[in-house]
Amino acid sequence: MKPINIALIGLGTVGCGVYQTLHIHRQRLEKLVGSPINISTIIIENPDKHQKISAKTNITTDVNTVLNNPEIDVVFEAIVGKEPAFSLLKRCIQAKKHVITSNKEMFAIHGEELKRLATQYNVQIGYDATTAGGIPIIQTIQQLLKANQIQYVQAILNGTTNFILSAMREKNITFSTALDEAQNWGYAEADPENDIEGFDAYYKLMILSDLIFEKQPDLKYVKRIGIRDITEDSLQGLQTEGKRVKHIAKIGYDATGNLTASVEPEAVSKEHPLYAVEGVNNAIHIKGDIVGDLTFAGPGAGSFPTASAMIEDFCILFKKEQAAIAGAPV
Repeated sequence: MKPINIALIGLGTVGCGVYQTLHIHRQRLEKLVGSPINISTIIIENPDKHQKISAKTNITTDVNTVLNNPEIDVVFEAIVGKEPAFSLLKRCIQAKKHVITSNKEMFAIHGEELKRLATQYNVQIGYDATTAGGIPIIQTIQQLLKANQIQYVQAILNGTTNFILSAMREKNITFSTALDEAQNWGYAEADPENDIEGFDAYYKLMILSDLIFEKQPDLKYVKRIGIRDITEDSLQGLQTEGKRVKHIAKIGYDATGNLTASVEPEAVSKEHPLYAVEGVNNAIHIKGDIVGDLTFAGPGAGSFPTASAMIEDFCILFKKEQAAIAGAPV
């Protein structure tokens, strides 16, 4: 039986999670997709730093080894930033490779173009890992809520800010102290600007907007406020009122019919669906016109939660492939 040949671009936190998951759970995954799995090629900047990779795997800096190899079926992209990720995925799709990405910044900006290109070249694109880490929100909306029209979304989409706000309130510490703690635990980057100013949550919200509403709001209808100016005293004061501050991302249509979005701190009471979401966890609350209110919660980031989302995309993709080959309904 022909194996499914995989290429992996990037071997940082997420890339290592994907690599380890494919090895640790190989037998289970092969049973699910109905074929042997082979990690054929890894593209990284510094191959010499990764000596523990199997000798059977080609480790290189040259993406052409993937593009020019017709045996490679799918590419996992696990790097950060808009470029070179966008250009690499575009070329992989044009080379008729399926692609699976965890790159939220790139996909928020270029996702619709990549999806159109994937349709043109008759390949699949998986992007569940771009939004809310291990919470399978993209596949849930795509596969399980087809009959529902989603009316609005409110969510905690960044584990760093949620951890900082939780620590400030629980320990009565300053923002800077909580940020240091988050960095010490590995929950915040050395440059935390994308997280604490709300850009990371904004990128994820735009991906959800494209999926649910098939467009993104005009910038004049987008509001983004970070958490840097929140004080421990204000959190303690709100706690005496039974409230907690959460950095909440929202999107939906307003009363005048405009699609609006916001990422900003909000004081919520115990009745709010996001009140109990603490630490580095994420949560997404949606309202469907048939089902009503649904809330999904879980780990929002990290090596294995993000790898989990990418592997689930992989399994869904190749189960469809096997069903199509067998002539069964997909």
